[in-house]
Amino acid sequence: MFLSTPRLILRDFVAGDWPAVLAYQRDPRYLRLYEWEDRTEDDVKRFVQMFVDQQRDQPRTRFQLAVTLKADSRLIGNCGIRLNGVDSHAAEIGYELAPDEWGRGYATEAARAIVRFGFEELGLHRIGAWTVADNTASIHVLEKLGMTLEGRLRDYERYKGRYWDVLMYGMIRVTSDE
Repeated sequence: MFLSTPRLILRDFVAGDWPAVLAYQRDPRYLRLYEWEDRTEDDVKRFVQMFVDQQRDQPRTRFQLAVTLKADSRLIGNCGIRLNGVDSHAAEIGYELAPDEWGRGYATEAARAIVRFGFEELGLHRIGAWTVADNTASIHVLEKLGMTLEGRLRDYERYKGRYWDVLMYGMIRVTSDE
C-alpha cells in the first residue's frame, strides 16, 4: 500500500520501522495525551508488528501506514483507516506524528490522503475519528478535513490519574447523485 502527497509518502510498515517509532513515542510531548507513561523497545516492536500483520488480512480492513517525508524518506509518524467490518460503509481514521514535526501541516496532509483513499478507493460513506478533548491540535486537523463534532463523551477515558473527555468527529461522503 502506497499513497503520495506533495510532501509525504504513506506506505505499509515494515518490521524495521520500530526504532523511528520508538524515538517519537518516548517523547514526553507525545506521551502527555496517551495512557502510556513510557514506551519500551518491546512495546514498539509489537506495535509495529501489529501493523505488519494487518497487511496480510484478507480482505484487508485496517490500513495503518508509516508517514515518511518525500525529501529524505524519514519516518515521522503514522496514519490509517480502520473499517468497522468487512462489508462496512463506515470507518475511523487515526494519526500520530513525531512532536518535532508538529505544526507543519503533515498530519492534515496525511489524514487528507487517508480520507480520500477511504472515500474513493474503499467506497466508504462515512469516516469518523475520536480524540481526547485536550488534544486541540488533533481537533484542528479534524476540522480542517471538514469533519464535524458529533458528540462528547464526558470522563470517558481514565489514565494518568484523571478522567478525559473524548470527542467524536465525522463526515459523510457527498456525491452528485445524493
